[in-house]
Amino acid sequence: MESQGKPLAGRSAVITGANQGLGRAIAEHFVRAGASVLITARGEELLKQTAEELTPLATLAKQRVLTRTADVSLSEHCHATIEQARAELPNPCVLVNNAGVYGPFGLIEENDWSEWVRAIEINLFGTILMCRAFLPHMRSANYGKIINLSGGGATAPLPRISAYAASKAAVVRFTETLAEECRGTGIDVNAIAPGALNTRLMDDLIAAGSEKVGATFHEKMVKQQKQGGTPLERGAELTAFLASAASDGITGRLLSAVWDDWANLPSKVNELTASDIYTLRRITPDDRGGWKKCA
Repeated sequence: MESQGKPLAGRSAVITGANQGLGRAIAEHFVRAGASVLITARGEELLKQTAEELTPLATLAKQRVLTRTADVSLSEHCHATIEQARAELPNPCVLVNNAGVYGPFGLIEENDWSEWVRAIEINLFGTILMCRAFLPHMRSANYGKIINLSGGGATAPLPRISAYAASKAAVVRFTETLAEECRGTGIDVNAIAPGALNTRLMDDLIAAGSEKVGATFHEKMVKQQKQGGTPLERGAELTAFLASAASDGITGRLLSAVWDDWANLPSKVNELTASDIYTLRRITPDDRGGWKKCA
């Protein structure tokens, strides 16, 4: 089959947490765009089912869909995943860190501490460990694309979901920092906010109830679920863009799949590089015209 209209043809990606929800949508979008993929998750049966559904979509020569049951919070699992990608996939140059959990709901002093720590291990440490495992290969190839999944927890307080909020904010600052470490190497590192998604995570949040997550936020999520939420395809499209050659040079940014004009960023790479647009930063009184205007 011809690769025309397949912007990821000839590229391979490792996608974590890809057996359901957004991760699965990203994997499907990548395969349709011509990429080979190695999808990972902790749930083996659902992972196998996902691979069986995606394989018929791989229509290009040498295009593959592979799986690996793995826990991103374990360093040995991360290294084994990357070794498999290097051994069995053509041109493995893309890493999508999608695996994540909400963690415990409720006031921080009432949270089960082991659950709180576990959320950090998966959301933050899992992202870092996968990057650590893949980066030596990317550096030797002088090219790579790392896309880290963030979310609303990175840009606004999320009372009663503190592990998620803290881990996702940390993922963004890690993304910005790693982008600087990789500047000039051909490796682009970005984070994305996919929007409010109707996935298992939202189901978990709503099931926790208003006493755990707060009445206002719970009501907002129930309404969001009834309205359908942000289509998974929006986040998948942005992820595919950041995995493609079209985004070369765009790095160290947190991009919203819903609100940002990311498709037109290639024409503004120089302006973007010289600015702090789409980054985390501290707001000072001068940024708001002084204290009088802040009041």
